[in-house]
Parts: sequence; C-alpha cells; structure tokens
Amino acid sequence: MVRKYDFLIIGSGVAGMSCALKLARAQKGKIAILCKTTIEEANTAKAQGGIASVTNLQVDDFDKHIKDTMIAGDYISDPEAVNQVVRNAPAQIQELLQWGVNFDKTDDGKFDLHKEGGHSEFRILHHADDTGAEIQRGLIAAVREHPDIDVLDHHFAVEIITQHHLGHRVTRRTPDKECYGAYVINPTTQKIDTYLAKVTIMATGGSCAVYKTTTNPEISTGDGIAMVYRAKGTVKDMEFVQFHPTALYNPKETHPAYLITEAMRGYGGILRLPTGEEFMQKYDERLSLAPRDIVARAIDKEMKIHAIDHVCLDVTHKDPEETKHHFPNIYHKCLSLGIDITKEYIPVVPCAHYMCGGIKVDLNAESSIKRLYAIGECSCTGLHGGNRLASNSLIEAVVYADAAAKHILEVIDTYDFNENVPEWNDEGTLTNEEKVLIAQDAKEVEEIMSTYVGIVRSDLRLHRAWERLDLLYEETEHLFKRVKATRDICELRNMINVGYLITRQALERKESRGLHFTIDYEKHALDNAAESHIPKSWRNDY
Repeated sequence: MVRKYDFLIIGSGVAGMSCALKLARAQKGKIAILCKTTIEEANTAKAQGGIASVTNLQVDDFDKHIKDTMIAGDYISDPEAVNQVVRNAPAQIQELLQWGVNFDKTDDGKFDLHKEGGHSEFRILHHADDTGAEIQRGLIAAVREHPDIDVLDHHFAVEIITQHHLGHRVTRRTPDKECYGAYVINPTTQKIDTYLAKVTIMATGGSCAVYKTTTNPEISTGDGIAMVYRAKGTVKDMEFVQFHPTALYNPKETHPAYLITEAMRGYGGILRLPTGEEFMQKYDERLSLAPRDIVARAIDKEMKIHAIDHVCLDVTHKDPEETKHHFPNIYHKCLSLGIDITKEYIPVVPCAHYMCGGIKVDLNAESSIKRLYAIGECSCTGLHGGNRLASNSLIEAVVYADAAAKHILEVIDTYDFNENVPEWNDEGTLTNEEKVLIAQDAKEVEEIMSTYVGIVRSDLRLHRAWERLDLLYEETEHLFKRVKATRDICELRNMINVGYLITRQALERKESRGLHFTIDYEKHALDNAAESHIPKSWRNDY
C-alpha cells in the first residue's frame, strides 16, 4: 500500500509536534505524525526539571546562558548553534504558552524559575516536577485540533527511502542523496506500507534504551539515528552519552528508572554517602550543582571506593511543605517505596539519560541527506558539545523545530513525490518464530553497553564491546534477511547500530572530554588548537 503526505514526521515528542503545528499553520499540505506506540508516549513526557530560557532580564542575559552552555559542553559546542538556541528561546516559550502549555508562576505573576547544575542564574521554567508531561499534554491537544495533521499510532518506521531503493549505489560520499519517505509497518495488516513524502522529518527521540539502566522508556532504541546511518547519512558525537547523576535507586525499576530531577539539587539538595558524609567538595567547587558529567563520575567513583550500590540525595534540611509543593510527584513516588523525602535521604544512582550526538544537521535542521531533517534528541545540532547543560534539550527541540519549519516552507514548492519508489519486497521471507533469540540479544546489547561503554571507559573495554556487537550484528542481519520485518527485530537492529556508533566514535576520540571519560587518555589541554575560539575571560571558569 502506498500513502502520500506532503510532510512526514517520524516521532511525536515536543520536536515532532511543534514542527507539525508550525507547518500546519502555513496550510501547505497534509502532515502525518508517525508514533511508534501512541502520541502520549515520548521522552518529552518523562522530562521533570524544565526548559531553559532567559526570561528574568533584571539578573540574566543571553551571554550568561551562552557561556554556561559552552562551559558545560567542554568548549566544543558549536557557537552558532548555541547562539541560535539561546537567543530564540524566549520567542519559542511564548509559542508554547499560546499552544496552551502552562508553567508555574509566583504570586506576582512572574515565572517561578528554578536553577540547575551548570547554570549561573535561575532560568528554568517548569510545571511542578512534571514539565515534560505538561508540554506533551498541551501540544497533543493543539495537534488533535488541527485538521491537516494525521496522528498515526503504532506505526513503526523500518527504513527511510533514498536512491538506494531505486537501484542506485549510495555511499557516504555520494553527493545529493535524497529522502523520498519511509517504509512503515502497518499495525493492522502487519505488512510494510510505503509512505511517500516531499519532506521527511526525523524526530524519533533518544537512544539510551541500549543501556541496562536508563531513565528513557523502552521505546528509546535510537531508531532514527540507525535508519539515517544505514541510509549513509552523517551521524556525529555519539560518544557523548549523558548519564544523569540522580536516578532513584530501585533495582526492580531500571527500564525506565525513575528520575530525580536536577532541580532538586538546585533547590538545595545535597549529595551524601549513606553514612551522611558529603563528598562533592573533593571533585568540584560547585559541589552538588556541578555539571552532570562531573557529578556522575564523582558518584561512580565514590560507589567504587566504598563498595556501595548507591549514594544519597538529602533535602531533609528544607521546609517539608515547600518540598512537597515543588516536587509532588517525586514525593509520592518515594513515599510509595517507603521513603519520606522530608525526613529520609533519597537513594540515587547514575544511569543513562540523554544522547548528545545523533544525526548531524545544520542551522536549518537539515541533515546530510536532502529533503530529510532531524530535530530533538535524535539530532546533533552542535548545541551540547561534550555535555548537555541541564534543561537545554527541550528548548533546543522547539527552536530547531521552528528553524526546520521555516526552511521547509521556503523550499517545499520545489519538491514533489517520487513515484518511482518500489514497494517493500518481503517475498520468500518467513514468519519469525525465534522471538526468544531477539529478546535475549537485546538484553545482551544492554549488558555490553553498560559494562564496557559506560561512565568510565578504556580502549580495552571499548574493543571488547565492538567485538561482541559485531557478532550480534552478523547474526541479526542474517535473521533479518530470512524473516518478515517486525518491530522487535527492527528495534534490535537499531540498538546494535547505535551501540556500534557509540563504541566506534568513543574509540576515535583519543582524549577524555566532556561525557567521554577514558582511563587511557588524559583530559585535553586547554591550549589545543580546538580551543582557540574560547574567550580568554572564560578560561578561569574552565
């Protein structure tokens, strides 16, 4: 079956939905949002802390936000991308408000701003401790009201369509690669339909489900990144996997693990050993409010030194009613496990949280493949560099969704559907009866990545991961060619691809930098040529 949409958006988080609403406003054609499960389930909905934007001009300004972002990113963030996001953030906050998203305010009507690790000022807008869920709710309501947007739940994209599917040889060096849509599993027939599009927008979210313990939902298997990589698109900075320092320690709940928002440390939470001893003073003068890579490594080291399986976050010194007011969901979650956070420490542990790398895009969010854009966590804009500054992800998603929509609307009239695309051919394949193999291999990927490609790495560990993943790749590709494509085997392929990319790009970076920390290479020297753009006035902050 062949279906046609002017705009095909794969993914339904804040990036995909905000881009859809901006495109729909121009009335240039029909839009499809493909949801892997339902429109309600996305990484966006899991975001607790908030969204960063300069709004209090009495104490804050764009230069401060830019500086904080560059410092957190270990000075390898793209200055143009940082400038674009920071300076366009306030306008996009206003648009979210117009779509019905609510942010908490003080009694005098101003935004109730939080402060998080790495930020020099209070600039985090939030909705209690479920900001992402509130953004998701507001955008879903706006999307459902628009007649030009079709929301297609349980539609899984298998591959994007390029010249390769027309019989042409395509390599990473092939110029003028183009995307004509995607092959998508139909949930009713379980067959693969052909979706033709003038423009395709990848908004598939994160990929941290390749790790055993993660704050991401199980659907975060890096599908968009893997599809674009297989289509010979450029993927960059995959070695920079952010481990959130404070997920709730609960061995029964690891996929996803429950996040304890960074805002709780901004609120005054103190990291301690279970004995009550503080430890962050040994690692950074910013203590518990140091950037996430520093805090995660500090916790990891303390756990190894003391042979413990978690550390603690302490807010018992704060006013109990204020704590309940600011963090109602965290309070009730912990209480359900028998922990009263107003009286007891919260057991926390680092776990995989965010992918700073992904599909390489320009300032218009266009990838190395023409007619293909990438926005949100699956993209690599250059904003995050070596480490994402807290709460910069949601604002990046809406700013780049805006940039993508503007550029797409400028060029859409020059594109048409490619009617020569063949339908998916699964002739001769069998129904897959080897589900147990797929499930076991997925668990093995998680174990490999967590054991060998975690917070602290070495070349020996990375090579071992590469060898294990290579074997899984060969076995899975052989099975994929024999059986009908289903979501589980496609997800496994994507997980293996993403694991390989993280591992390979980690091996290629011969230094410890940002989120990539290896015992085989010292931290880079500040006077390296790569840092020549750093303003001298910033170097004392380094």
